[in-house]
Amino acid sequence: MSAHGFPPRWRAETGQPPPPGSRQGEGPMLKRLLTTTAALAALALPGLAAEPEEVLRRAADLTPLGPWSEGDQMGMGNTQGPGTWMRCAAHLAAPGAKLYELSHIRANDMPQSPFGVPLVYEYRPTVGIPGTRHAATYYGGATQAEVKPTPDSPLLKLGMEQAAPIVTSAVLLDAAAHLNGGAPLEPGTLVTAADIEAMLAAQGLGARGIQPGDVVLIHTGWGALWDDAQASQRYYTMGPGLAQDGAELLAGRHAVLVALDNPFTDPVADGQLTGQAMPPQGMDEGLPFVIHHLNLAVNGIHNIQNARLKEIAADGAWTSCAMILPLRSRGASGSPVRAIAIGAPTR
Repeated sequence: MSAHGFPPRWRAETGQPPPPGSRQGEGPMLKRLLTTTAALAALALPGLAAEPEEVLRRAADLTPLGPWSEGDQMGMGNTQGPGTWMRCAAHLAAPGAKLYELSHIRANDMPQSPFGVPLVYEYRPTVGIPGTRHAATYYGGATQAEVKPTPDSPLLKLGMEQAAPIVTSAVLLDAAAHLNGGAPLEPGTLVTAADIEAMLAAQGLGARGIQPGDVVLIHTGWGALWDDAQASQRYYTMGPGLAQDGAELLAGRHAVLVALDNPFTDPVADGQLTGQAMPPQGMDEGLPFVIHHLNLAVNGIHNIQNARLKEIAADGAWTSCAMILPLRSRGASGSPVRAIAIGAPTR
């Protein structure tokens, strides 16, 4: 490793880095190393499966090898892009491909490194937004006693360690463009089932629709407040959201996850959280956050709030490959994720 923590760039036998634009690894030493490694792998693993030669050839032409620009902070992360995605796609589509968990479940009883701050989970009582109460049953009909029997217990069922890694196709629906000419939707605006069908048609996805296991991204434009220093204080006080019939439509199409660029998934009117306003017209006044209930407790659909959708919406990348990996935290009710989507812009 280099002094900066990144692998040093390949240097040919001359001791000099390759010129910009050349392919690193063409030196005789590395060629011999690769040949020897391949031979040893063939002896050790007779059934070793590799990507098709054509995929490797095309991917090699698309994978940058440096030298990287002055001040680079990504190191070999610069290699990631269309070339590495192409190699990955070959495995995703391979017959018999299966998922392997490469991380351990995170919990208080796991081994702790002596070189870092100990990780300790503290489980809190169930909390809710003022004016709401939690449902009596959880997903699959599990009871409170089965899921969280005491205020300080972890979830004994339905914890994040049970959540599936999500690697699937995603559909982006641009509600801001469809309902408000591209401007952020007003607080309390509902994205209905009819809106979803209309957006699919307008974006050329009418025939495709929502497929089982899709991630559905809904761009409301409310995320613009996240980056606005003056408006950011309003961000968590109100917002547009998904209507009940919209949630029911997505459940009927078997979407695995719904992500909005808003703080609640549900629509919230100005003043609703402080008791100065009722839920938006069209929502059940007795169940002001019914979308959470329907998605999580009834249909087993994951929610992501605060999604960053401005760029993907501006590019019109209506479909993509989404990868969303929650931490495997035992007994946790939620998890930070780094969600990404890889797709081609349409404009």
